[in-house]
Amino acid sequence: MTTMLITTGAQTTPNGQGRCIRRACRPKMIGLTGTFAIVWLSIATPPGPGWATGLDAPPARPNIVLIMVDDMGYGDPGCYNPSSKIPTPHIDSLARDGMRFTDAHAPGPLCHMSRYGLLTGRYPFRTDVSRWPKQPLIQADQVTIASLLRAQGYRTEMVGKWHLGFHEQGYDRPLPGGPVDRGFGGFFGIRASTDIPPYFYIRDDRAVSPPSKTIAANNSPGWSPIQGAFWRKGGIAPDLNLADVLPRFTDEAIRVIDRHVAENAQRDTDQPLMLYLAYPAPHTPWLPARKFVGRSGAGMYGDFATMVDAMIGRVLNCLDSHELTDNTLLIFTSDNGPVWYDEDVERFHHDASGGLRGMKADAWECGHRMPFIVRWPGCVEPHSVSDQTICFTDLLATFASLTRFKLPDGAGPDSVDFAAVLLGTQPANQPVRKALVMRSGGGLMTVRAGDWKLITGLGSGGFSRPRRLKPGPSDPPGQLYNLAQDLGETNNRYADEPEVVARLLETLKQIQDDH
Repeated sequence: MTTMLITTGAQTTPNGQGRCIRRACRPKMIGLTGTFAIVWLSIATPPGPGWATGLDAPPARPNIVLIMVDDMGYGDPGCYNPSSKIPTPHIDSLARDGMRFTDAHAPGPLCHMSRYGLLTGRYPFRTDVSRWPKQPLIQADQVTIASLLRAQGYRTEMVGKWHLGFHEQGYDRPLPGGPVDRGFGGFFGIRASTDIPPYFYIRDDRAVSPPSKTIAANNSPGWSPIQGAFWRKGGIAPDLNLADVLPRFTDEAIRVIDRHVAENAQRDTDQPLMLYLAYPAPHTPWLPARKFVGRSGAGMYGDFATMVDAMIGRVLNCLDSHELTDNTLLIFTSDNGPVWYDEDVERFHHDASGGLRGMKADAWECGHRMPFIVRWPGCVEPHSVSDQTICFTDLLATFASLTRFKLPDGAGPDSVDFAAVLLGTQPANQPVRKALVMRSGGGLMTVRAGDWKLITGLGSGGFSRPRRLKPGPSDPPGQLYNLAQDLGETNNRYADEPEVVARLLETLKQIQDDH
């Protein structure tokens, strides 16, 4: 066994849980076994740079619960859109008790892009995402938020939608390259979305039951072909019912928390937990349980999103019941924008975009500007709002900073530490990010620096029409918007600001060339 010395600012309370306090750290010995521990030992000693913030000492190593929903728009939660037709009391409670970000971005406006960047701290344009689904997108030697925290003694668990590929070699054999090979100690979930066959549950790296049956394709009248109770024809396991996936994942997440608490009590330890709960909803198929039908004013989609909020509420109640809430850093976000057309806004008077332009897969803001909330009692100011520009890729550096871990060279090249923002020590007029780069669904590149945003072509690049436009003789070759003045991206300034265009194109080139 190899032993590492980790410092923590946890204070033991009567129930054995650490509270976030700012006082001198105490040492804690954590044992790590096998090659994994030896690899990380040499890089886990100095504190990260995020603690040059004026604090006497970093907060305790908290439990970390990361909840990512699927295809929920910026304007769906009530805390982001007071006119929302979707009741989201549990998501709203997180904003009430924590920090709500207004300028947080997915690193790509599609499922696999977003999740790749979140876990690795790397922009997804740096890898060949076309390898999915037959090959893993995350390489075996890449640092992930799970491997980072596991190396520091965290119990790391994932429940839900992976969507980053396995080495698929039959359903009676292991499925390598998935969560348990990328830093998670346990996994229960599905390979992709619940409208992409084959449909089967995976436990760790094995199919629970093979997709031996066939399910016919389905669509909902009155909706576009990719909305409603939509799924594709394909193989399905006999133990999987599409309508049961959302509550099943909630049950599994609660079991993880229950088991973790019980095992800590049995061993008389206070090992922290990192749980990544990746809900595959309200992505299609929209399948609200009967008790949620009619609960929203936004049709099937709104009812399903209401059910998602209720499932989040069950997880929050579980944390409360175990008295874990006060020492849990909880993050809520969505992977990309919604599939919600202009005609849907007109029909239901519900704007899932929250006033942003576009939808899922688009280079426009609705494709990638996400609801993002952080709750951490005693550390993150309740009912606070930050307009700092951040990206999902930034979680790797931020977790490293919060847990006093020095990332190895090459890890998280596109990750920026925003711990000081969470702790209230970052001046509001000092941006933590100099630039943000992403590729949209149609291959357009986007670069953002300050208030300026450049898109390297015309059209949405995604699901919105027009997807791509060929410039005419008098048209600019791309799009430039000042988001401080024009968040709806209605006034293309490309032809009027050649110096800004040149500067942003140079920034884009530098980031693309930086390997």
